Amino acid sequence: MNQKLEIGLWGGENDGRKVAKGRTLGESEEPVGERLAKSAESTGSIRIVGYGSAMLARLFLFSALLFFTSLVAAATRPFTVVIYNVENLHDADGVAVYDDYQPSAYRPAHVATKVANVAHTLKRFRGGAGPDIVLLQEIEIDQTPQSTVPDVDAWLNQWRGMSAVQMLNQNPFPKELVGVPAEVWLLKALEDAGLTGYHMAVGSDPASPPTADSRRAIKCVTLSKFPIKAVRNHPLVSARMILETELDVGGDRLIVLNTHWKSGASNPQMEDIRIQNAEVMRSRVDEILAIDPAADIIIGGDLNSQYNQRARYPAMPRTGVDDVLKVGYSERQLVLGDEDLYNLWFELEPKARGSDTFRGNWGTLMHIIVSRGLYDQSGIQYQDNSFNVARLPGENSDAAGAPIRWSGGGTAGAGFSDHLPIYAHFKALEGEDKPGWMPLENPADTPPSETVFSVDYASVDLNQAIRVDTIPPQTNLRDGSWTGKLFKVAGPAVGTGRPSVRFNNEVYEIYAPQTETRDRLEAQAIKHRALEFYGELGTYKGNWQFVVRDISWVP
Repeated sequence: MNQKLEIGLWGGENDGRKVAKGRTLGESEEPVGERLAKSAESTGSIRIVGYGSAMLARLFLFSALLFFTSLVAAATRPFTVVIYNVENLHDADGVAVYDDYQPSAYRPAHVATKVANVAHTLKRFRGGAGPDIVLLQEIEIDQTPQSTVPDVDAWLNQWRGMSAVQMLNQNPFPKELVGVPAEVWLLKALEDAGLTGYHMAVGSDPASPPTADSRRAIKCVTLSKFPIKAVRNHPLVSARMILETELDVGGDRLIVLNTHWKSGASNPQMEDIRIQNAEVMRSRVDEILAIDPAADIIIGGDLNSQYNQRARYPAMPRTGVDDVLKVGYSERQLVLGDEDLYNLWFELEPKARGSDTFRGNWGTLMHIIVSRGLYDQSGIQYQDNSFNVARLPGENSDAAGAPIRWSGGGTAGAGFSDHLPIYAHFKALEGEDKPGWMPLENPADTPPSETVFSVDYASVDLNQAIRVDTIPPQTNLRDGSWTGKLFKVAGPAVGTGRPSVRFNNEVYEIYAPQTETRDRLEAQAIKHRALEFYGELGTYKGNWQFVVRDISWVP
């Protein structure tokens, strides 16, 4: 099967995307080369919303003609929206709410690795130019706001001759860099990778006092290559503020709602909180649609809810995403007006729906939800069947396609996130508005079921595992570069109940999510005083371990 991909990277025969008649998987209405040829390189300016007006001055240094031309070029080509929970991107000030990000475990070198890996992932979109709109979750709330960067554009200009990685690896670490917020470090890493031209809106979640019972730690951030016309924040109970941005896409209005609801998808008590989170979101959507029923709205983020939340957890009498936000599953119902919101997870076949894992099962906590207006023939339009999950095998995903999460182990940490990014393509329609709706190709119309799919670790090719005799002697497996890699492990058992293993002259804990796998390992330890298995290298709460994902990984 021909697998032409819109970003020239992800997909394959088991991609799982709905196959539209007359179009290969991932193929856009325009060839990739023609679309990219139409795009304009950014001016390099970055507009920060929420950091004061001084930094906007650079925008006016460019001629009006150049500015207008760049906006038109950006608006008349298809554009990409990415949703990415980056798993606790913290800054380097040494002040944090979470234990894993205290100075003893998380240092400037860790920040360098983290922002470089996020930039590396985003650079894989649009032929290296990066996504046009990025909705980020789990960016640290600055716990030392008194030492922030007042003019981000000026700061970026000041440090243009030095990369973020170089800056963060200075020893001693310069005092003037201690207070730089996490999102500014990320902008710097993006600029180093050639991803420029972003405007930025930052959630206004305040840092909570150290005496608070439950302290706020993270917020949402939105990046856009389109001008940001307005920013609004909507408070939620026990969750991050909804970050609303109104974007100008070549004269068309696009409203983006970046959100991160209360965690604990399977917990009924937490669902009560998510119901409140959903009520705030639904109320805001209703306000927008009351003014303009055809408004173009994208809701994106970590809703900590499954796409089939009500079906998957039938004991919950009411759910936020299904019963309150009222997100539909049918494109036909959306076009007919029976629904006003549609979840793009239904663009994929059920087995392909998954961007995170929990206890060996796929989850869909990340979402892109679109309004009915994105299916009409005016303004901005969703590109049908373009939704997908961004997997980079061997980089942000493991041998089974599951995310390689961030690990603070080693001198500089390693890994990416416990969530894979999700993305979709949109376009601004040219010419006069037309009545009616865009044609649907293989439209989604099947209600969600309670089916849960497991990560297929049993099909992993274990012959690809790293063997210790194939790597140089004295190799430090704990320097961070081996994190997430699959090893063939053999060595003396340390203990018999929940045994550890001595491997490459060091002791590693063993974690196996399946009871039968743990039982088999314990039986090995008792019988042979030695262990042999396949495991992924990682850390948990500062301790190095091998994760044995499936019973087939234990001979």
